[in-house]
Amino acid sequence: MAADNGHTAKERVAIRRADGESRTLAASLPRLVLEARRIAANVIHGLHGRRRAGSGESFWQYRRFVSGEPSQNVDWRRSARDEHLYVREHEWEAAHTVWIWPDRSPSMAFASKQARESKLERTLIVAFALAELLVTGGERVGIPGLMAPTASRSVIDKMAQAMLHDDADRLSLPPSFIPSALAETVVLSDFWSPIAEIRTMLGGLSGSGAHGTLVQIVDPAEETFPYSGRVEFVEPEGFGMITAGRAESWVQDYTARLALHRDQIRAETNKLDWLFTTHATDRSAAELLLFLHAGMQVSKSGARTTTIKAGPAA
Repeated sequence: MAADNGHTAKERVAIRRADGESRTLAASLPRLVLEARRIAANVIHGLHGRRRAGSGESFWQYRRFVSGEPSQNVDWRRSARDEHLYVREHEWEAAHTVWIWPDRSPSMAFASKQARESKLERTLIVAFALAELLVTGGERVGIPGLMAPTASRSVIDKMAQAMLHDDADRLSLPPSFIPSALAETVVLSDFWSPIAEIRTMLGGLSGSGAHGTLVQIVDPAEETFPYSGRVEFVEPEGFGMITAGRAESWVQDYTARLALHRDQIRAETNKLDWLFTTHATDRSAAELLLFLHAGMQVSKSGARTTTIKAGPAA
């Protein structure tokens, strides 16, 4: 019984430490907000907007008249200045909704010496910066179960405040909800949940036909398993502890299980035409942000499709 009590005590200490790190992060939110805005500004500077033709009142551009179009589409004033016929196009103004869900569960507080920051910090920075990019491009951004979609230019502040005042349990996967068919969902998590839970989550999010992207945020140590000797591994969300007598002997099994888990997630996302990619916290946050932004493209019908073929990290 003494050993059991010792294990229980260690689990409690580990959970408290992880929870404390998560709560302490609230004091770092202003820094994360500034970092997110800096990254978003750099990305915006090098990207074209997501404007496109469609119904609306804002003038976008003139284009050549195409044979077979209704003659009333011709802008005769502009055409009178040239030998060609032109059509006046307006900018599409139907706001698109992108749901961004950052995993803030205790496991995300982990950071090894190889990492630039914790998984939680990286997740928040990317979530904030992506929201800034999308709102600047005329989209609406929401957080499932926490913040209604908004196109406010102060979207980062709204997201940060919503998180700071959130008293709900920190879940590893998004709450159950059904986005509209034309919405997109971006889930940022370490995705160490059982594949059955991930499959259920995907089934709910894609039930309406909506598209999305799963981004697995991992620490470099979770990629390479650089441990040796006697090591105690504690699950920070209360699911137990495992002691390895010779941790280096676990590397092969660990990497095989990791590859299998990712293959299973990828198989589920492929069925739904969703994306799955991984990102390690020793890589650049801007790299991931560019990757996500580039994947949000518009089909001829106006619906979003994702066309990324490879992730920014192994």
